[in-house]
Amino acid sequence: MRIAIGVVIRPCSSYCCNNFHYATTVTRCGTVATSVSTSVSTSSTSSSMCLKTRFASKNPKFSWSSLEYDSLAQSIKLGKNWMKYQGINDWDGLLDPLDCNLQTEILRYGQFVEAAYRSFDFNPSSPTFATCKYPKNSLLARSGIGKTGYRITKNLRATCGVQLPHWINGVPSWVSTRSSWIGYVAVCQDKKEITRLGRRDVVIAYRGTATCLEWLENLRATLTSLPDQVADDQGGPNLIGPMVESGFLSLYTSSTDTCPSLQEIIREEIARVLEMYGDEPLSFTITGHSLGAALATLTAYNINSTFPNAPIVTVFSFGGPRVGNRSFRCLLEKSGTKILRIVNSDDLITKIPGFVIDNNDVASNWAVNVAELPTWLQTQWAYADVGKELRLSSKVSPYLNNINVATCHELSTYLHLVNGFVSSTCPFRATAKRALKIPVVKT
Repeated sequence: MRIAIGVVIRPCSSYCCNNFHYATTVTRCGTVATSVSTSVSTSSTSSSMCLKTRFASKNPKFSWSSLEYDSLAQSIKLGKNWMKYQGINDWDGLLDPLDCNLQTEILRYGQFVEAAYRSFDFNPSSPTFATCKYPKNSLLARSGIGKTGYRITKNLRATCGVQLPHWINGVPSWVSTRSSWIGYVAVCQDKKEITRLGRRDVVIAYRGTATCLEWLENLRATLTSLPDQVADDQGGPNLIGPMVESGFLSLYTSSTDTCPSLQEIIREEIARVLEMYGDEPLSFTITGHSLGAALATLTAYNINSTFPNAPIVTVFSFGGPRVGNRSFRCLLEKSGTKILRIVNSDDLITKIPGFVIDNNDVASNWAVNVAELPTWLQTQWAYADVGKELRLSSKVSPYLNNINVATCHELSTYLHLVNGFVSSTCPFRATAKRALKIPVVKT
């Protein structure tokens, strides 16, 4: 038994840059696969979005606003190979070195998560705090990710099961907000985009933690049994049965008199989508950052356990914490769920909660024998990483200065690192300097 610890690798080149704009160009072997320009974002969503402001001020050489969706998509035609990039073969041969098409797809799905952040009302003084700022028909456009060919069909809300103690009086209403908008379901409707993708794609996108009660749920880190699941009959550690983090499960399954649970909303919407489009090539792509990554994993399990004949279900997870134990991982694998975890080795959130026992899927350079740990400790705190991992490091980027715990976890950092990654031997491409262009002015 061992605890998995990531290995940090150094950049294959370093250089200075005085340009305040960052353009993403996936370049390998002298061929430019995709070119994207970004412009400086000069406003913050609200005071609660101060992390991004702090990130920009401490890292003036790196700025991030949404990638141009059209540019990400225009040169990549997936066609008959789309299932390969959705992980049907567990991304075998595509991660190291990172395949250009897969790189573009990861960035593209990351923009759906960015849209969820941009659409959320973070302002605690606003009467619409914790709701979506935009109507469904204009959310993607107004959040700045361009023409996607997708149409949002359902808003998603998560409800916290934990409540503030009764003895806490006089707190502002935003502190005790239980249900909040956390993401959306979007279905590809554009015929050209469906042709390019090779199927009709359904995206479920989640933001990360934003409200006080969501933070409290995150702290409920002990494992709890999944409903309607029993212990595996294979013996050994699997006898513990499938378990997941208590707070994440609470957020996914809790409801109020006026707001159904996220689990119920997802099941209802997926049933509707399958009834409407089930006779054509279809994929479910679930993506999220931080807490959203954990909810994406639970959503994938929910879909495959509720709809056994569902099409391929894929998760692109950015900076996600651990979600469940080994038995839960086995459930996901048996159901055919495909999960790609994008992990910054310098991001503390990806190393919690609990500890990992016998995690053979992740290479480590440090092993600790935990065989003598008490059974109760292994039952409550022994987690397992799921799916495949794309491991990055914020230390390799010449753009990231004065990095700290917060900036290592930012979604913008993750997308920046994905864009620069080539392979484990060249974690940040030398040709990235060529991507620094005169900024594109947006009107």
